[in-house]
Amino acid sequence: MDTLLLKGKPVAEHIRQELTERIQGLKADGITPNLAAIIVGGDPASKVYVKNKARAFEKMDCDSRTYHLDKNASENEVLDLIHELNQNMEVHGILVQLPLPRHLDSKKILHTVSPQKDVDGFHPENLGLLLEGNPKFIPCTPHGILEILKYYNIPVSGRHAVIVGRSNIVGKPMFALLAQKFEMGNATVTICHTGTKDLDMHTKQADIIIAAAGSPKMIRGDMVKEGVDIIDVGINRIENDSEKGYALVGDVDTDSVMGIARSVTPVPGGVGPMTITMLLVNTVIAAENMKEFAVISH
Repeated sequence: MDTLLLKGKPVAEHIRQELTERIQGLKADGITPNLAAIIVGGDPASKVYVKNKARAFEKMDCDSRTYHLDKNASENEVLDLIHELNQNMEVHGILVQLPLPRHLDSKKILHTVSPQKDVDGFHPENLGLLLEGNPKFIPCTPHGILEILKYYNIPVSGRHAVIVGRSNIVGKPMFALLAQKFEMGNATVTICHTGTKDLDMHTKQADIIIAAAGSPKMIRGDMVKEGVDIIDVGINRIENDSEKGYALVGDVDTDSVMGIARSVTPVPGGVGPMTITMLLVNTVIAAENMKEFAVISH
């Protein structure tokens, strides 16, 4: 069996083309979608992500501003900044870059972001709407996964999807999305985690595997059945003797599933390009919602 590589770049480009008209429509009304990103400390991966985000927004003729706070910033400093951005009508989306330093209460900080500007989709109000089947903002990585499945015509309805990983960022919202009666949903969903006994038994039954455990190459060819579609969310840095000194690998041992799986997302180049694109989508939605609210208010 020839395994199809589900590359994210063409999907992201397709979505950005569709987004261009909506952005121009907002700009014609004097509104430029604007994202505020807050980064506390100097985590290298966070810096790269925020830099790539700023470049993507600029390319799409949108605004973004990064607020860098010292790694020792107090919780009140972070909360005061969020309150200020919540009140700023020129800011449509607020992103708090994770992970935060250990002395900060991530949950309290994320819950302080206005649900109307929560473009990451992490606020309990937005997670509740998602679970209800009426999402305002879908978390970026799960949303990107749905778009990949849709673009490559991977069937979802009626199939058995196994998610490996239960994070609030990917695993849990992915579970909620795939189980809904959505166009890219209506699946039977199993979620596996560190407490799951006999992981192989579950993955061998899967028609779709979403690997999001943050464990390098944990899903191997002997753990999957023929014809499975695999979405690899993991990005793990493995040290080696190359010039860079490391390689990026996913949660799937891609070489070992080739020829068995019907399709698999590569790492890098699979889910990664989708996350920033869906952040753009959510920021445009937030700007459209704010415009609509302003019209109703007047």
